[in-house]
Amino acid sequence: MTTTQETPYAHEHSPRLDWAQHAPEVYKAMVRLDIAARRGLDPKLLELVKIRTSQLNHCAYCLDMHTKDALAAGESVERIIQLGAWEESRHFYTEKELAAIELTEAVTVITDGFVPDEVYARAAGQFEEAELAQLIAAITVINAWNRFGVSTRMVPGHYKAGQFK
Repeated sequence: MTTTQETPYAHEHSPRLDWAQHAPEVYKAMVRLDIAARRGLDPKLLELVKIRTSQLNHCAYCLDMHTKDALAAGESVERIIQLGAWEESRHFYTEKELAAIELTEAVTVITDGFVPDEVYARAAGQFEEAELAQLIAAITVINAWNRFGVSTRMVPGHYKAGQFK
Protein backbone atom coordinates (compact mmCIF):
# COMPACT_ATOMS: atom_id res chain seq x y z
CA MET A 1 0.00 0.00 0.00
CA THR A 2 1.32 3.38 -1.04
CA THR A 3 0.76 6.33 1.23
CA THR A 4 0.93 9.86 -0.01
CA GLN A 5 2.27 12.50 2.25
CA GLU A 6 0.61 15.86 1.92
CA THR A 7 3.04 18.67 1.22
CA PRO A 8 2.43 21.51 3.66
CA TYR A 9 1.80 25.01 2.39
CA ALA A 10 4.30 27.77 3.07
CA HIS A 11 3.94 29.67 6.33
CA GLU A 12 1.43 32.53 6.25
CA HIS A 13 3.09 35.89 6.82
CA SER A 14 1.90 38.37 9.39
CA PRO A 15 0.77 41.86 8.43
CA ARG A 16 3.27 44.61 9.18
CA LEU A 17 0.69 46.93 10.63
CA ASP A 18 -3.06 47.16 11.13
CA TRP A 19 -3.23 50.56 9.51
CA ALA A 20 -7.03 50.84 9.85
CA GLN A 21 -6.71 50.50 13.62
CA HIS A 22 -3.94 53.09 13.86
CA ALA A 23 -5.41 55.55 11.33
CA PRO A 24 -9.17 55.02 11.81
CA GLU A 25 -10.21 58.39 10.39
CA VAL A 26 -8.25 57.73 7.21
CA TYR A 27 -9.82 54.27 6.96
CA LYS A 28 -13.33 55.68 7.44
CA ALA A 29 -12.66 58.35 4.82
CA MET A 30 -11.44 55.67 2.39
CA VAL A 31 -14.60 53.64 2.95
CA ARG A 32 -16.75 56.70 2.25
CA LEU A 33 -14.70 57.49 -0.84
CA ASP A 34 -15.03 53.89 -2.05
CA ILE A 35 -18.81 53.98 -1.62
CA ALA A 36 -19.03 57.30 -3.48
CA ALA A 37 -16.75 56.12 -6.31
CA ARG A 38 -18.74 52.96 -7.06
CA ARG A 39 -22.11 54.74 -7.45
CA GLY A 40 -23.69 54.11 -10.81
CA LEU A 41 -21.16 51.52 -11.95
CA ASP A 42 -22.07 47.97 -12.87
CA PRO A 43 -20.95 45.75 -9.94
CA LYS A 44 -19.37 43.10 -12.18
CA LEU A 45 -17.49 45.70 -14.22
CA LEU A 46 -16.33 47.34 -11.00
CA GLU A 47 -14.96 44.04 -9.68
CA LEU A 48 -13.12 43.37 -12.97
CA VAL A 49 -11.50 46.81 -12.65
CA LYS A 50 -10.56 46.13 -9.02
CA ILE A 51 -9.11 42.72 -9.86
CA ARG A 52 -7.07 44.02 -12.79
CA THR A 53 -5.73 46.92 -10.75
CA SER A 54 -4.82 44.56 -7.91
CA GLN A 55 -3.04 42.23 -10.35
CA LEU A 56 -0.96 45.12 -11.69
CA ASN A 57 -0.14 46.34 -8.16
CA HIS A 58 0.53 42.83 -6.82
CA CYS A 59 -1.94 43.25 -3.97
CA ALA A 60 -2.72 39.70 -2.88
CA TYR A 61 -5.20 40.82 -0.22
CA CYS A 62 -7.26 42.83 -2.70
CA LEU A 63 -7.06 40.05 -5.29
CA ASP A 64 -8.50 37.66 -2.73
CA MET A 65 -11.26 40.11 -1.79
CA HIS A 66 -12.33 41.21 -5.24
CA THR A 67 -12.16 37.79 -6.83
CA LYS A 68 -14.53 36.51 -4.14
CA ASP A 69 -16.79 39.54 -4.51
CA ALA A 70 -16.82 39.13 -8.31
CA LEU A 71 -17.84 35.49 -8.00
CA ALA A 72 -20.56 36.45 -5.52
CA ALA A 73 -21.81 39.09 -7.99
CA GLY A 74 -22.16 36.37 -10.63
CA GLU A 75 -18.92 36.86 -12.54
CA SER A 76 -17.54 33.72 -14.18
CA VAL A 77 -14.35 32.00 -13.10
CA GLU A 78 -13.26 31.90 -16.73
CA ARG A 79 -13.46 35.69 -17.19
CA ILE A 80 -11.63 36.28 -13.91
CA ILE A 81 -8.84 33.90 -14.93
CA GLN A 82 -8.50 35.47 -18.38
CA LEU A 83 -8.29 39.00 -16.98
CA GLY A 84 -4.54 38.69 -16.47
CA ALA A 85 -4.18 38.14 -20.23
CA TRP A 86 -7.15 40.22 -21.42
CA GLU A 87 -5.37 41.50 -24.52
CA GLU A 88 -5.12 37.93 -25.82
CA SER A 89 -8.59 37.08 -24.47
CA ARG A 90 -10.56 40.07 -25.75
CA HIS A 91 -13.42 37.86 -26.88
CA PHE A 92 -14.32 37.18 -23.22
CA TYR A 93 -15.29 40.83 -22.68
CA THR A 94 -17.61 43.46 -24.11
CA GLU A 95 -16.22 46.56 -25.82
CA LYS A 96 -17.29 48.60 -22.80
CA GLU A 97 -15.45 46.24 -20.43
CA LEU A 98 -12.36 46.31 -22.65
CA ALA A 99 -12.36 50.11 -22.63
CA ALA A 100 -12.63 50.07 -18.82
CA ILE A 101 -9.85 47.50 -18.44
CA GLU A 102 -7.57 49.43 -20.80
CA LEU A 103 -8.26 52.67 -18.94
CA THR A 104 -7.63 50.85 -15.66
CA GLU A 105 -4.18 49.83 -16.84
CA ALA A 106 -3.34 53.32 -18.10
CA VAL A 107 -4.38 54.99 -14.84
CA THR A 108 -2.70 52.32 -12.69
CA VAL A 109 0.66 52.48 -14.48
CA ILE A 110 0.52 56.25 -14.86
CA THR A 111 4.17 56.46 -13.78
CA ASP A 112 4.97 55.22 -17.31
CA GLY A 113 3.86 58.64 -18.57
CA PHE A 114 0.20 59.52 -18.84
CA VAL A 115 -3.17 58.17 -19.93
CA PRO A 116 -2.87 58.04 -23.74
CA ASP A 117 -5.46 60.05 -25.67
CA GLU A 118 -6.60 57.00 -27.64
CA VAL A 119 -7.21 55.00 -24.44
CA TYR A 120 -9.21 57.85 -22.94
CA ALA A 121 -11.14 58.33 -26.20
CA ARG A 122 -12.12 54.64 -26.31
CA ALA A 123 -13.41 54.85 -22.74
CA ALA A 124 -15.21 58.13 -23.46
CA GLY A 125 -16.88 56.42 -26.42
CA GLN A 126 -18.25 53.65 -24.18
CA PHE A 127 -19.23 55.60 -21.05
CA GLU A 128 -21.35 58.70 -20.49
CA GLU A 129 -19.30 61.49 -18.91
CA ALA A 130 -20.74 61.01 -15.41
CA GLU A 131 -20.14 57.25 -15.57
CA LEU A 132 -16.60 57.82 -16.89
CA ALA A 133 -15.91 60.18 -13.99
CA GLN A 134 -17.13 57.50 -11.57
CA LEU A 135 -14.97 54.88 -13.30
CA ILE A 136 -11.85 57.04 -13.01
CA ALA A 137 -12.69 57.63 -9.35
CA ALA A 138 -13.14 53.88 -8.76
CA ILE A 139 -9.80 53.11 -10.45
CA THR A 140 -8.09 55.75 -8.33
CA VAL A 141 -9.65 54.44 -5.12
CA ILE A 142 -8.66 50.80 -5.70
CA ASN A 143 -5.12 51.96 -6.45
CA ALA A 144 -5.08 53.67 -3.05
CA TRP A 145 -6.48 50.54 -1.32
CA ASN A 146 -3.78 48.46 -3.06
CA ARG A 147 -1.08 50.71 -1.72
CA PHE A 148 -2.36 50.29 1.83
CA GLY A 149 -2.57 46.52 1.33
CA VAL A 150 0.85 46.08 -0.24
CA SER A 151 2.77 48.44 2.07
CA THR A 152 1.33 46.87 5.22
CA ARG A 153 1.43 43.30 3.81
CA MET A 154 -2.24 42.56 4.49
CA VAL A 155 -2.78 38.80 4.55
CA PRO A 156 -4.99 37.24 1.85
CA GLY A 157 -7.16 34.19 2.26
CA HIS A 158 -9.46 35.13 5.12
CA TYR A 159 -11.91 37.47 3.40
CA LYS A 160 -15.52 36.36 2.96
CA ALA A 161 -17.48 37.68 -0.03
CA GLY A 162 -19.38 40.83 0.87
CA GLN A 163 -17.66 41.14 4.24
CA PHE A 164 -17.17 44.91 3.96
CA LYS A 165 -20.26 45.84 1.95
